[in-house]
Amino acid sequence: MTGILPPLPERMRPRSLDDYVGQRHLVGPGCILRNMIESGNLSSFILWGPPGVGKTTLARIIADSCGREFFTLSAVSAGVKEVREVIDAAKGGGGLFAGRGAPILFIDEIHRFNKAQQDALLGAVEAGTVVLIGATTENPSFEVITPLLSRCQVYVLKSLEVEDLRLLLERAVSQDSELRERKIEILQTEALFRQSGGDGRKLLNILELVVDSQAGKKRVVIDNKSVTECLQENVAIYDKDGEMHYDIISAFIKSIRGSDPNAAIYYLARMLDGGEDPLFIARRLCLSASEDVGLANPNALLLANATFQVVNQIGMPEARIPLAECTVYLASSPKSNASYMALEAALQVARDDKTRAVPLHLRNAPTKLMSELGYSDGYRYAHDYPGHFVDLEFMPEGLEGTVFYHPAQNRHEDVLRAYLEACWPKYYSKK
Repeated sequence: MTGILPPLPERMRPRSLDDYVGQRHLVGPGCILRNMIESGNLSSFILWGPPGVGKTTLARIIADSCGREFFTLSAVSAGVKEVREVIDAAKGGGGLFAGRGAPILFIDEIHRFNKAQQDALLGAVEAGTVVLIGATTENPSFEVITPLLSRCQVYVLKSLEVEDLRLLLERAVSQDSELRERKIEILQTEALFRQSGGDGRKLLNILELVVDSQAGKKRVVIDNKSVTECLQENVAIYDKDGEMHYDIISAFIKSIRGSDPNAAIYYLARMLDGGEDPLFIARRLCLSASEDVGLANPNALLLANATFQVVNQIGMPEARIPLAECTVYLASSPKSNASYMALEAALQVARDDKTRAVPLHLRNAPTKLMSELGYSDGYRYAHDYPGHFVDLEFMPEGLEGTVFYHPAQNRHEDVLRAYLEACWPKYYSKK
């Protein structure tokens, strides 16, 4: 390819909802965002999802479809001053977009706004001066202040599926004027899709890289070998704002889960050297301590939480030391996801039937009427019985005897299993 061109992902950016790929749970027929666009009744919301799944594109399509004035800010470079300037411009209104509804203010990476910057948005969002559309790769519950979060719906975007990636690939090869000039032959897609990891932008970047690597050839071949060889020659450095972010943190967590402290400490070093937010790493350590180590070593969560507090207090570069300590400790600990799996199983049951009543003997009876209705009647206080245990049914009717928690095989949960077997032999009988 010759000349100065926008990157392929920008050239292929869809301009309408019909051309938009993925997120059918949000933009499919009858779904929430499509209904919002078609009705023209926009409310503020935050798009939360991994990179390259169409957050920015979706915001632009919504603005164009509704004929709204569109302001955009990047949380990386904008401050309170820029936020207030945009709000003042939105208040001015008039012009081409007069009478079409409040302007849209799109803020990319809204999780990087500090409290003061987010506070500056509150009044305009609440008054309807602007419709805020935020985009974030981080959990809004952690990164967005509660008052602002309460004024916005949060919509979760998912990684693109294989069929979505295949559609993007076919469109790029057949519709992009630059690629059409090359005789591109797609023989295999496994490596291309695997390396893309559900990221549409990454897919198109890799495609363009592979095509450029075969410049001068009459026939461009896209297969597993050409993709792998091209990527090996163009290894990306870690970029906390880019595509490697999720690859490295995934490898970090999986190394801890796999009890490999050497690999875990290596990926920690990659993140720290690349300028990753140490609090982001500390939060992931807390989650790993709960999900992967769990009750096999209850001290893991205590150490992870202490690490988060210390990192928050001392900052970098010293924070790297407790992060390393916690990483090695978690990776070297025995593992159990038994409590996590118990919750997942219980959630499934709870979702399937939300109407099961709490047994009367477990209900509180703060009023005379409740006592007369039998609330709390038959409840027995465990501490009044030998061993501080009483055989009482705690499950709702229809779930009696359901076992969600199955202790894993490790020293700590062996103790828990022995206690449960003693208390509940009918549920936890020895095998």
